[in-house]
Parts: sequence; C-alpha cells; structure tokens
Amino acid sequence: MEYRYLGRSGLKVSALTMGTFTFGGRGDFGRVGAQDIEEAGRLVDVCLDRGVNLIDTANMYSTGLSEEVVGAVMKDRDPDTLICSKARMRIGEGPNDEGMSRWHLIRECERSLKRLGRDHIDIYLMHEWDGQTPMDEVMSALDRLVRDGKVRYTGCSNWSGWQVMKGLMASGAGGLERFTAQQIHYTLEAREAEYELLPLSVDQGLGVMIWSPLVAGLLTGKHSHEAFAEGSRQAKGWTEPPIRDWGRLWDIVDVLRDVAGDRPVAQVALAWLLQRPAVATLVVGGRTEAQFAETLGAADLTLTPEEIAKLDTVSRPPLIYPYWHQNQFAKPRFNEADWALHAGQSVDGLEGYDT
Repeated sequence: MEYRYLGRSGLKVSALTMGTFTFGGRGDFGRVGAQDIEEAGRLVDVCLDRGVNLIDTANMYSTGLSEEVVGAVMKDRDPDTLICSKARMRIGEGPNDEGMSRWHLIRECERSLKRLGRDHIDIYLMHEWDGQTPMDEVMSALDRLVRDGKVRYTGCSNWSGWQVMKGLMASGAGGLERFTAQQIHYTLEAREAEYELLPLSVDQGLGVMIWSPLVAGLLTGKHSHEAFAEGSRQAKGWTEPPIRDWGRLWDIVDVLRDVAGDRPVAQVALAWLLQRPAVATLVVGGRTEAQFAETLGAADLTLTPEEIAKLDTVSRPPLIYPYWHQNQFAKPRFNEADWALHAGQSVDGLEGYDT
C-alpha cells in the first residue's frame, strides 16, 4: 500500500480508503448494502490486511448506524487506524438538526464519538454547504473541536471553489484551524472538479479525498450499454451520482476495457485517479470481500503514459469560459495549479482568434 500526505499536513493516509456507506443499511441506504457487525468485520479485515489505514463514515449514513458498526468492529482492532466522519446533513426533524451552526456541529461530533467509541475523530468533514451559517461561526466551532482534542484535522465535502476559499479566508482571518482536505466526486466520467476544485487543492495545499471513484460501480466494466448488472444499485433504481451523457459514459467504459486488457477494469479507473494532482486517497466501498480485494489492487497498478493518454482523450472536459481564454493567452504565466486543468488541453476552433 502507498501512503500519501493529506494535503500540506504531516498526516499520511493510504492511497485507498475503506468506505462504509453500506454499513447498517437503515432506510434508503439498504438499497445499496446492509452489512451487520460480523460481515463488516470481515470486510474491514480485508482492507486492514492490505494496508488501508483510513476508514470513512458519516453521521447520516443509515442515520448513525454506520458509525455504530464501525465503532463495534474497530473496538478490537488496530486503534491507530484513522477514522473520517462528517456532519451537516439533516439527521432529525428539529430546527437545529441540520447545518453547520456551532450548536449542531459540536453536538454531532460528540454523538459521533459516542457511536464510534473513540475520544477523537481523525478527519472531520463538513458534508455539504450551508449558506445560512456565518463562516466565522463554522470555522471557530471546528477550531474549538480541534483545541478540545475531539478532532485532529478538518475539511469540507461537496463545496464549490468559492465556498472552500471562503472557509480558508475565514480561518486565516481569525487565526483558526484551517481545512486540511476536501472530499469530492471526481472520476473519469465526472471531471468537472478540474475547473476549480483540483486547481484550488494544488494551490492551497488541500488533500483530495474522492468519493464514489467508480461512479457507484458504473466504471467497473460489469455494466453494459444494454443493461445494468443484476443486483446492482442501478438495477434497484439508485441514481447518484447522475450521468449527464450515457453515450459518453459507455465510450469511456469501452476505452477502459481496451486499456485494461486482462487487468480488472475497476483497477484501471482507480489507477488513473491516483496519478491526478493533489489526490491523496480514494474512498472505495464494496459488498463482498472479493470486490474489496479487486479494487485494492489498484494501489499496485501503474499506467503507462500511453494508457493515460487514451483515457484522457475519451474523457477530457471542454474548456469553458474563462478557461478557454486563459488557455489561449495566459499559458506563459500558468502555475502548477493552472496545469491541473490545462495539461493536454487545447482550444479547438479558435486559431487566429484576436481579442
């Protein structure tokens, strides 16, 4: 297993993180998976045996049951295994049962600690944006949790570029604990993060954690143009993350199969992500030991430049404004963050363009 620094921090995380979205199976989460403590324990052992040192959960996964299962499973396992959890989503009917108010975040952190059976959470992420709570309140609450020893590192998830920068500016202005990471959706099929979130992470030293790196299984090669795989979440009506262009998705899958050859398609899709800028770890889930064993093999796979080029060509996003203009006229002044989007890009149809 490869271990990478989480952003500019001194914390090392395994290149692959174990996701626990399927632990518990309460409510709608049961459509994806429903591992109990015994079954979850077997899956955790597969991951720990392969060198995974980070387990990802959230307070809203099965409304807390996922955290309870993680806590029960990890009670008799390596106490140095890192735990990432999250807060922000609605977890009750009360007026303060969602958001990023100081009241909500401190309460939810303490509830998560109790369910996990731990005295601290290693990485605590704000699971979504909350435009109603002042940012200085959010960052001061997280700073307090770090100072009290209940949280080691903080970050955000599913925020836009300007929202992340607002959080970083608030922490800087107040001398408060700074975000270390952001967890985002980023795949060969969904490369929108390259417009803002990836360059921002390079520039600001944030470690990128990627959720659903296989697009909920659609990049495993087990689905086809004709039908979803039997028993899959898509076959049961699951629609997250959304696919904007199914034809493009299947084109990407075809190239993945071609590049993979005799290798597992899922490993190739994950290996492509692991070579992208600022990426620290991929959060991978699974319902069986065989699924985890297959995906964890991506940590040992290195793609050739030719293979990466094929995958880039079929999946590269178009340069929207202002990036097409910058590509034409600002290249000599680009920095490392700019190249997270612009590497290999060109502006078609603008030869001879004159401002």
